[in-house]
Formats: sequence, structure tokens, C-alpha cells
Amino acid sequence: MPRKAQTESLADSHAAPGGAAAVDRALTLLAAFKAGDTALGLAELAARTQLYKSTVLRLLASLEHARLVQRLDDGRYGLGPEVARLHGIYAASFSLDKVVLPVLRELVAQTGESAAYHVRQGDARLCLYRVDSPHPVRDHLQAGDLLPMDRGTGARILIAFDADPARARGQKDKDLYAKIRQQGFYTASGDRLAEVAGISAPVFRTDRQGRPELAAALTLTMPAARYQENYVQAVLGCARKLSGLLG
Repeated sequence: MPRKAQTESLADSHAAPGGAAAVDRALTLLAAFKAGDTALGLAELAARTQLYKSTVLRLLASLEHARLVQRLDDGRYGLGPEVARLHGIYAASFSLDKVVLPVLRELVAQTGESAAYHVRQGDARLCLYRVDSPHPVRDHLQAGDLLPMDRGTGARILIAFDADPARARGQKDKDLYAKIRQQGFYTASGDRLAEVAGISAPVFRTDRQGRPELAAALTLTMPAARYQENYVQAVLGCARKLSGLLG
């Protein structure tokens, strides 16, 4: 019988309820590859997954047979061509609205307020997706509307996390955007429209070099009188969820 591991593996500690242990362990080997990794040796794979080397070798044999990994001439392992094929299928079927809209609906269900997904478009920002609050009293915007880039919580997020720091003009702006980057969100009342409050957080995706880059601003808006501090965590949670889906 195989001896029991003294340290629980990542697959065992994050096992899928009702799933197969061998599949969980094989998937942790694939997940061990991070941005910038071209190949990993047996020792590194065992360390990252907390699996025995003998177990890793057996799993690698199955993954290599399925062309999900490939053994290189130097004995290390890299991702195999089947990963590229599956990525091609996923990319062809990917639809941003099928990813974003369910999360916006989730945020509206949690808060009862309006949620939107804003992207930069030139010197303005575009409301790419929006789900309205069920309340009759709300701000009336819709998907496709262009909004200013000099006011509004969504605009502040897009500027704060922009790769070009020159967009922030003046020391007051620079201090504001530094604070936004530090806290990871921005809240304001009356920044774009009087008596309208907003909460925005950045949504990130991964670029071709495996580095995070700004994709959009997730924004929750409401009449200032209905603003609640606990909405911040709801916005941050949904922004992180979208970043994971896009990444």
C-alpha cells in the first residue's frame, strides 16, 4: 500500500466534492504551470503540488499520453499541444457578454442597485454592459452610452489603473489616484451627477506575457440616500470574480 503523505497535497486540500482524486491530482499538475514557465522538472512539480515524485510520474504518464504535457529533451516537462487545441476551441466560443452579464446580475441581486461594466474608448468611457436596479428611482443609463473620463467613479478607476500615469494631471489628481490604487476601489457621491453615488473597482485580464492589465471598471450606482458601506465588498467580490473569468 502507498504510504500516507505527511503533508496534505493541494489536490487533497481542495478536492472537488464528489470528484475523482486522481483527476484532482492531475489537474493540480497542469495548474502548477504559471505565467513565464516554459518547462518544469519533476522536483519542482512535486514541490508545487505537494505530491510524491512517484505519484507525479504516474500522473505525468497519463497527461503525456493525452498530449496535455510533453517531456522535453532535458527531462523537464512542458504543456502539450492538446492545451493549445482546447484553448483555440475556448477562444472561438468565448463571448464577453456571457461572462460579464451574469456577474452584473449577481451584483444587482446582492445589492438591489444598478451595475455596469465600463471600458475606455478614446477620451471617453463606454458603458459596455449594464443591468438596471429593480427600484423605480435610479440613474437612467444604458449599454452603449458614452460617459466623461473626468468624473464618475468608473472614470476614476480607469485612470487610476491606466498604464499611462500621464493621464493624471496635477498633484491633487496624482494623490487621489495613488490612494485609489492603494485601496483597490473608489466610492463617491455627486462626482458625476448630483445625488447619485457610485462604487467602482478594477477588472483585470492577463496579457500575452502573463501580466495583469486593466480590462474595465465594474461600477455600482444608486441614489446617494441608498448608499451602504457594505456594498463595497460586494463590488470587490464581483470584480475579482470577473478578473478570474477573464484571466
